[in-house]
Amino acid sequence: MLNKQIPSRKGRVIILSGPSGCGKTTLHKALLESPVLKGKVVKSLSATTRLNRPGERQGKDYLFLSTKMFEEKIQKAYFLEWEKVFEHYYGTPKQQVLRFLKKGVHVLLCIDVKGAKTVAKEFPQALKIFIKAPSLQILESRLKARGSESALSLRQRLKIARLELKEARHYDHVVINADLDKALQELKQIVCDEVL
Repeated sequence: MLNKQIPSRKGRVIILSGPSGCGKTTLHKALLESPVLKGKVVKSLSATTRLNRPGERQGKDYLFLSTKMFEEKIQKAYFLEWEKVFEHYYGTPKQQVLRFLKKGVHVLLCIDVKGAKTVAKEFPQALKIFIKAPSLQILESRLKARGSESALSLRQRLKIARLELKEARHYDHVVINADLDKALQELKQIVCDEVL
């Protein structure tokens, strides 16, 4: 009897979206550090033209690019998705995502709602999770606490947050980040139930 090769299981794209200040980046990092997900879920390194914030490192937190370099990469179809947000470009390099998925590793993307729509067209089976702050007032105070927003930038982010919140209904799950530990537990449970 011939040994039939069992096809390797492909990885799945997991999308985390939510307005600026909802805590999605913090939850994204904590999720990746969870022992139960180690080696099974990896981060997709996003590219951006914004300056790095304190503590952020090139090649670990983001791929920091000049505007010229980013635009050249757009022309070469380097990105799975890209957007210009608050004067800066953000994008997901396509090949790294495809490489992980082919190996059967799940890829976690921390992207805005526009990027999520683009990725969901390419990967209809993507698991889409929307992160919300308990209220717009709390979202505003979290953005102010960053200390990196000008008054204009803060107004723009809140205006966009209102629009993004309307998109939550198109996601598979919504996690309200009132308490970081509880939100993380809920997020871990969703990922374990859906993709592992």
